[in-house]
Amino acid sequence: MYTMKKSAVQPASTASKEMDAKIAKLTDWRGPMLARLRAIINQADPKIIEEMKWKRPANPLGSPIFSHDGIVCNVEAFKNYVKMTFDKGVSLPDPAGLFNAPFTGNVRRAIDFREGDKINEKALKTLIRDAVALNMTTAAARSAKKKAVKKS
Repeated sequence: MYTMKKSAVQPASTASKEMDAKIAKLTDWRGPMLARLRAIINQADPKIIEEMKWKRPANPLGSPIFSHDGIVCNVEAFKNYVKMTFDKGVSLPDPAGLFNAPFTGNVRRAIDFREGDKINEKALKTLIRDAVALNMTTAAARSAKKKAVKKS
């Protein structure tokens, strides 16, 4: 049976520098788009934690991950688009219709940003805040359940 080792959170300065390097490496429109999405995420939740995870030979810099009581979203640049994937996207309301990427799973949902796309910042910030609130609710429920188990 395979078990995934839980990784320690990177120091903020290291993750931030690695994310800066990832953005700088993207010399076309994707770099500024990734930087703009990062800024929106941090504006939506100033307590969000930036990390670089899932490093592998094909992606040595890793993927930008944004967490608050669990993964909120990750943002990755592909050849023709920048994808913002919400870890629990299926559970999030999307009245503005931001989710536009096909996803075959039953948990995640994503937004594909293409060159020249305008960002609905207000709706995106609401979506990010909703994802953080969902994570916080889930974390509080897990904590309450653990306390109840310890008491019995």
